[in-house]
Amino acid sequence: MSTDPTYKAASTVAPIVEAHFARHLDEAQRQGEDKLAPKPDARSIAAIINATFWASFRPEEGRFPKISLAYLPPEQAGQPMVFEHPLPLNAGVLRKLAPAVERPEIHLGVWNHGGELKVWGATRTIPSLCFVLEDIEPGLLVIKHRRFDGFGKYANVAVLKGEQVKVIDEKGTSLPDCPSLLKALLAFTAAATNGPHHSLNVLVQLAASMRAHAHGGSLLVVPAGNELWRESIAQPVLYSVTPAFSALSELIRQKADEEDRRQWESALRRAVDTIAGLTAVDGATVINDKYELLAFGAKIRPTESSSYIDKWVITEPIIGNLPVVVHPTEHGGTRHLSAAQFVYDQRDALALVASQDGRFTVFAWSPCEEMVHAHRVESLLM
Repeated sequence: MSTDPTYKAASTVAPIVEAHFARHLDEAQRQGEDKLAPKPDARSIAAIINATFWASFRPEEGRFPKISLAYLPPEQAGQPMVFEHPLPLNAGVLRKLAPAVERPEIHLGVWNHGGELKVWGATRTIPSLCFVLEDIEPGLLVIKHRRFDGFGKYANVAVLKGEQVKVIDEKGTSLPDCPSLLKALLAFTAAATNGPHHSLNVLVQLAASMRAHAHGGSLLVVPAGNELWRESIAQPVLYSVTPAFSALSELIRQKADEEDRRQWESALRRAVDTIAGLTAVDGATVINDKYELLAFGAKIRPTESSSYIDKWVITEPIIGNLPVVVHPTEHGGTRHLSAAQFVYDQRDALALVASQDGRFTVFAWSPCEEMVHAHRVESLLM
């Protein structure tokens, strides 16, 4: 920690990230939360980012490292594996340890020992709001933290790709002041996913699972009890589901006590992955807003009375992002165009579209803009 980071973006983003964690940890304490993670300071944040960034370019046995580091002392980790002698935090150490900890949800623990950051071991269990840095691929790092309920996708704080720094827009300032649109996209705002006692955000979990299978796919979310969506689907639907598959919906309605929590979370993950997996089939998967599965492999078509969509507006939940109106050929391919057309015709619906390259777009109708709104949210899902 005695030398300044050689990766300049680390020094740029560190004070911003320090302020983020300080703000959220202070608010959580005021609301009576306990068992919280320690506050990371800017100097430690920058040092962790710097070491991980340079390690990300150094393959071990032909494989680039995929590492997750968590900033906490061993006593705050659940059943930690602790090294007899803590190791220095540097690219060489991280490169050597990477093959042992590349599986999901294994974190290398980092803490200050005698004024120097050291890797003390590894853990699967970390407290709420714990600073985590994940190495996704060479030069691509994501700063995130564990959610309060401990379930599902961690909440992202910032994304670093080379010298580019994207700080997640917590307050939704990247979106227009349009209540109906904000309500539709509430699931994909950082404020909705970061706060204490937030309800389980199933759409975010479905989106993360869709993105993870890497086949690309579309998920249409329609109002329960309304059959108008069928006018935008070619008939007959090859994989129509009758009665609606309600496993996910039933699990969401359950209230699991502490003893059954792990079993309930496991069942919920399986249900989410089941529906997300269906989006890999050619065509769109359709669920209602109660999370009941209605169909998959559905072919979207314009309604008989519709015109073809010729533009939409794009935003991204990043501080400083400005909306841009584009022609359909400028954003995505056939899958994006058909999803946008569906929302254009079915204005109470949402469409979630995963690309094979990792991009993820949520389409919703914006009555204020009188236009389909495309919200690029892959920065929330990495």
